[in-house]
Amino acid sequence: MIETQLMSSSVFTFLLITAAEMGDKSQIVCMTLAAKHKAKPVFWGSVLAFLLLNAIAVALGASLSTMLPMNLLTAVAAVMFTIFGLQALLSKNHDEDASLPTKLSRSIFITAFSIIFIAEMGDKTQLAVASLSTTENPLMVWISASVALIVTTAIGVFAGSRWLAKLNINTVHKLSGCLFLLFALFATIRLFNYG
Repeated sequence: MIETQLMSSSVFTFLLITAAEMGDKSQIVCMTLAAKHKAKPVFWGSVLAFLLLNAIAVALGASLSTMLPMNLLTAVAAVMFTIFGLQALLSKNHDEDASLPTKLSRSIFITAFSIIFIAEMGDKTQLAVASLSTTENPLMVWISASVALIVTTAIGVFAGSRWLAKLNINTVHKLSGCLFLLFALFATIRLFNYG
């Protein structure tokens, strides 16, 4: 009985989180970063961010949203998206990517981690994980949600590195810049809704 309950809550968590993240901003961020940079640091930076976010959500349960001011998190996300969007729009096509693989990989890992961590803190997915952990087995919720987010991240990174990467790099910069600025706009609108 307990094993069946654990299995059903795990499957439910996995399906819920996967559905919530497909086409979400974090998956699109992974796509655009993987189109411009090496896929591995984008993937691992994003995965680490999601693992930590899920651990925070499970540890704090439903009280997460009351402990961290949502308007502060939203404002930080809007600023980060604006910065990354403007950087992408204003960047020039240089062939530096191939000449500095180690430094670039480290900075891309940190960039991917930072964007995902800030953007997803307090997001619907994290709140869903927090809510689920108050009624279901917290360890199973963490594992199932983490696997779901790893799968959606892998899909995003694969799509970005395979399909978006075939586009002209300047086009990718412009597309990703516009997407980041669009996310910044949505975050700003969301911020005014909290006010």
